[in-house]
Amino acid sequence: MTTDQNGSRYSEMLNATRVKERALFLPLRIPNELELQARWFAGEFGKNFTGTNGDKINIIQFGIWNREAGPDFKGAAVSVNDGEPRLGCIEIDLIDRNWETHGHSTNPAFDQTVLHVFVDKSEREFFTRTRSNRNVPQIRIDPAVLPEAFSANIPLARPGRCQAPLKNLPEDRVHSVLDAAAQFRLQKKAARIRARIDNCQPGSDRGRDEAIFQETAAALGYKENKLPFTLIAQRVWLKTLRESPEDAEAILFGLAGFLETPDLGVYKKSSRNYVRELWDRWWPHRDELQRLILPVRIWKLSSTRPTNHPQRRLAALSILAREWPSFRRSLGKKTTAAVADFLGSLDHSFWKFRYTLTASPSPKPMALIGESRIAEIMANVIFPLWRAEDANVWGEYSKLRARLTNRRLETAATRLFGDDPRARDFTRTIAHQQALLQIYEDFCLQDNSDCAHCPFPEQMAKWV
Repeated sequence: MTTDQNGSRYSEMLNATRVKERALFLPLRIPNELELQARWFAGEFGKNFTGTNGDKINIIQFGIWNREAGPDFKGAAVSVNDGEPRLGCIEIDLIDRNWETHGHSTNPAFDQTVLHVFVDKSEREFFTRTRSNRNVPQIRIDPAVLPEAFSANIPLARPGRCQAPLKNLPEDRVHSVLDAAAQFRLQKKAARIRARIDNCQPGSDRGRDEAIFQETAAALGYKENKLPFTLIAQRVWLKTLRESPEDAEAILFGLAGFLETPDLGVYKKSSRNYVRELWDRWWPHRDELQRLILPVRIWKLSSTRPTNHPQRRLAALSILAREWPSFRRSLGKKTTAAVADFLGSLDHSFWKFRYTLTASPSPKPMALIGESRIAEIMANVIFPLWRAEDANVWGEYSKLRARLTNRRLETAATRLFGDDPRARDFTRTIAHQQALLQIYEDFCLQDNSDCAHCPFPEQMAKWV
């Protein structure tokens, strides 16, 4: 059975249960506006919509993040009822009436808005108007359609009795189920990256590069800081960083909000020259990019391991941008070894001895990107990219060893295997870890209060 056929078999089983994929947000959780904007820009809500008045609305170009006062995105292109593209801006609000309460209707900066996107609808019908009383098309988006959450605040389990549907199945049957679920998940990730490439600049090397850069940035952010890393990679494109290689690192640190303290006295003496150089290179860009600087509250610093601090990860992203041609060459070889060797070789004279900008130097050098993070980048970015480009990657992907575990994965293993001692053996590869998460999300995290009614055991009986 081919990879596509095995993944399709899992898809058919999922459809047969009539269990729909759902977002992993906690009940009633609405993403904050920054998260909505990032996921809209990434195309996660799609490109084709029905307006609030029934019009067919297609997004031709998502535009770019607006650096000035006004709507969230400028340079966008929207088609209404298959008509000629309307060029202008896109504004995203949590509630439709925010257009009025925030004063957009009388603000000349919003005159070129071609689309108003919102989550919640007011009790009374609301029309989006500009100063000239021009009607702006509206679409309502639903966060429940999103495939997964940026937030790590995901429920580890639902109430109910654990059925352990994989417990005591013959090993070859378990492998068959897990392989199918892993292939299905890999295909989903590949489809997401293919859509990201199309959204950036379809049919061009630049679109591919920007998509890879954004996906890799998100992977460097890990689960705690995936959102801010995504926002940074969306707000300053790889092309811009490549055009100003000497300033790239300073631009990234400036946008992250890590250079907002001009007092060098807070830094160790050994760090001051480095920070001063960052600041001097950031200062000429600061006024232009002021509106895009991330708020301090978006960063999660307390729960990260010292080597995973976002400042170290941001330095790694800057080096990656600088060495992009070499990275592309490693990707072209389509082997784990080539890409892993390249990522593992990234070096930074300051950050290989520092945890943060204010930390004392470490006595021993540290890898800029460690083995566990490289494995995660391979699993979540590189292999899905190769799969999106129709490369046959399953053989190598299935052998990729897992470096980390987490509470959600452990909960999934417990739910699906119970006290089966083989559970640990079935989570030794990243592919099988991904498979367990896929099954857990598709079945255990559905709105079923009692596991006794879960359709998965029945489907397993048919499978075997």
